[in-house]
Amino acid sequence: MRALALSRQLQHSREALVMAREEERRRLRRDLHDGLGPVLTGVTFKADAAGNLIAADPEAARSLVAELRAETAGAINDIRRLVYDLRPPALDDLGLVGAIRQRAAHLQRDGVAIHVAAPAALPALPAAVEAAAFRIATEAMTNAVRHAGAGSIHVRLDAGTELRLRVSDDGVSPRDWRPGVGLSSMRERAAELGGSCTAGPGAGGGEVVAILPLGAS
Repeated sequence: MRALALSRQLQHSREALVMAREEERRRLRRDLHDGLGPVLTGVTFKADAAGNLIAADPEAARSLVAELRAETAGAINDIRRLVYDLRPPALDDLGLVGAIRQRAAHLQRDGVAIHVAAPAALPALPAAVEAAAFRIATEAMTNAVRHAGAGSIHVRLDAGTELRLRVSDDGVSPRDWRPGVGLSSMRERAAELGGSCTAGPGAGGGEVVAILPLGAS
């Protein structure tokens, strides 16, 4: 009976992950089709109109060019957001540890200190593991800063046959953590790679521990 219940639970988890992935693909398609598509089409039309007005009405042409500049800047910001959703550029620029440290620096506020500890050199990590570890670390740090009233947050990375991420804080931690969207997201990211993520009260506050197999690709 226990084996059957476990099998059903695993099947349910796989179905939930597939649904979440398809929902994410639907969102990206909608953003590209309904957001960027019309903006870039409008840019093309305005560029043609500005070209036709250069000789006859230079002032109107300059006005259209100014609108083009603003709309193009908005489109670039949308593209950057979509790229970040797929894979944070900081991972390629700084590596996993550097990207987490950069994010920690952005999250620090008056009275909140975030310490990131890691080996001098991590082994080569699969892209999916890097992305999951970064997202989990970011979510855990954000929760500690915004909701736990933490004064100190410690992030620790270790790697052997698996990547182990631990985020602990000294904030107020309820005994019974309710699995909200953030906690569920962290667990799903780890489970998708065959790993695990636990969150709850620690020795002096809250604690999130993620274990990600390095065989993920």
